[in-house]
Amino acid sequence: MSAAPLRVLIVDDEAPARSRMRDLLSDIDGTLPVTVAGEAGNGREALKIAEAGGIDVALLDVSMPGMDGVELAQHLQQLQSPPAVIFTTAYDAYAIRAFELHAVDYLLKPIRAARLQEALARARGVVPKAETLRELQRAPRVCLSAAERGKLYLIPVGDILYLRAELKYVTVRTAAREHLIEESLTHLEQEFAERFVRVHRNCLVARAAIRGFERLGGESGEGPWQVLLGGLEERIPVSRRQQHIVRELAR
Repeated sequence: MSAAPLRVLIVDDEAPARSRMRDLLSDIDGTLPVTVAGEAGNGREALKIAEAGGIDVALLDVSMPGMDGVELAQHLQQLQSPPAVIFTTAYDAYAIRAFELHAVDYLLKPIRAARLQEALARARGVVPKAETLRELQRAPRVCLSAAERGKLYLIPVGDILYLRAELKYVTVRTAAREHLIEESLTHLEQEFAERFVRVHRNCLVARAAIRGFERLGGESGEGPWQVLLGGLEERIPVSRRQQHIVRELAR
């Protein structure tokens, strides 16, 4: 009994590159059964297609405007059945060295049919680890992602007011609602150091959202400080260790 065709998602912001990939997949179909299960010109389109299911392997262009291929791979991991990932890239010494060091498969453009067939033949079920993708990142993500009740939500980092660690989860708070993600607050602080500031051992707040500080303690005014955030009534406590940010960031 022959194996079912490998269902492939092509993701590249350049239409000619997607067309070229379709031709290559057609060329190898006789020796390795494959079918193009979807095409996308950006990360958001790709996630919608992958979320619907039926994708075995995603061919991801590394350099795309907005959400690049490495970030897209991180969001794909949140799916209930994430596809295997193969990156495609034009010549970039840094990217190639990074992929080789972390044993992540990649295809160097212009892609040869034989190399594509080789990569696809060993790709099924091989999903890169979260820590591997994090080490491959060259810039902070534009979105975080949360899987909730079978649906994947993209949360633009610019909309986030605070990030608060609670047990093994991090609460992501926007003006509209809360999301829970399974990420390390320490890693988030490192990735978004220019955007967020730590006000407590378990909480980072968006610098741009800070509207001021308020001190508890009634008339004495000697109680702990709290952060006032635009678009949110909730006050965020400032720990004693982080009191210095009141002087540094007060407006």
